[in-house]
Amino acid sequence: MTSKKKICFIAQFPPPMHGLSKAVETLYNSKLNSAVNPNGEFEFEKVNITNNKNFAKNLLKISRSKADLFYFTISQTREGNFRDLVIFKLLELQHKKCLLHLHGGYYRQLVDNDMPGWQRKANYKAIKKLSGAIVLSKSLKKIFEGMIDDNRIFVVENCVDDQYLLTNQEIEEKLVALKNKKVLHVLWLSNFIRSKGYPFVLEMAKAEKERVDAGGEMRFHFDFAGKFFENSEKEYFESYVKSNELEEYVTYHGIVGGETKRKLLKECYFFALPTRYPIEGQPISILEAMGNGMFIITTDHAGIPDIVEDEVNGIVVKEKEVADAIYNVVCRLDTKQYITVIENNRKKSVACFLEKIYIDKMKMSFEIIVGK
Repeated sequence: MTSKKKICFIAQFPPPMHGLSKAVETLYNSKLNSAVNPNGEFEFEKVNITNNKNFAKNLLKISRSKADLFYFTISQTREGNFRDLVIFKLLELQHKKCLLHLHGGYYRQLVDNDMPGWQRKANYKAIKKLSGAIVLSKSLKKIFEGMIDDNRIFVVENCVDDQYLLTNQEIEEKLVALKNKKVLHVLWLSNFIRSKGYPFVLEMAKAEKERVDAGGEMRFHFDFAGKFFENSEKEYFESYVKSNELEEYVTYHGIVGGETKRKLLKECYFFALPTRYPIEGQPISILEAMGNGMFIITTDHAGIPDIVEDEVNGIVVKEKEVADAIYNVVCRLDTKQYITVIENNRKKSVACFLEKIYIDKMKMSFEIIVGK
């Protein structure tokens, strides 16, 4: 019997929980791992690079590993790239196969524009020698153009974990309930970084209050969930809500997961992530929202245009459009238009972004590099 190929994950595992660490955790705990599934195709091991204080210890682990392939999720910062270059060099000296996975869209700009010449050359040299590179969507393949052969660049979209996907019956019930809903919930779910767009959504909440104050009925409530990494972000959020008297219109749910997160995804009909985050790739939260019957409000940024089309999956906010204008567009839509978009999103999610599809594409990428 042929022994199973060994794959070593050099990656960021949670905590903290964010798009990259969540995707890595889903893959590591999948049916591909023989420790999880006796019939799994591969033996997985891991080197958790989340904490840079363990750098020397991690290098020792990598050097001692007998893995057939090293699966490496790289950084998109100059400092993190120093670490990555050392790991690339170690793998090269030991003649190891390495498959890079880029969870973002900023790497090429970082290398070409934000690095000294020696570091830029070192990256080009390292990438050229890789066995392959994975990006999150077709439009992001250009990040590695001229650095590695096109036939070694794989596209693997993120996914909606099975635990966070409503059943078909729950979706049908959600659509039926929509027809009688007087107040629709709008969800913003991400880490609280200003460029992720939460101030834009707060401004939409303010526009809703102003319309109600002018005599209109309340139509929208705004739910926020995620982690504050900086006190300044928390202070900004709380101050904006208080100074604009939005307590009735805004709810902060904290960091959500498990059944709490699932319940929130079920109750909300709109998902707003108007992100301009520089290192954005393909937000998993958008895919979750699409799969759970939501109308998307987002931006034409990073890999998002590959998954969200304006007026088909929701509203794509252009560079200089303001919150009031987007809020007014949403207000003018009727229930039938909401339902059409929600149904489009559910179909697309089931066709393209299921956990099984993600795992199968990753399996294919591994097999191409190390063989079956």
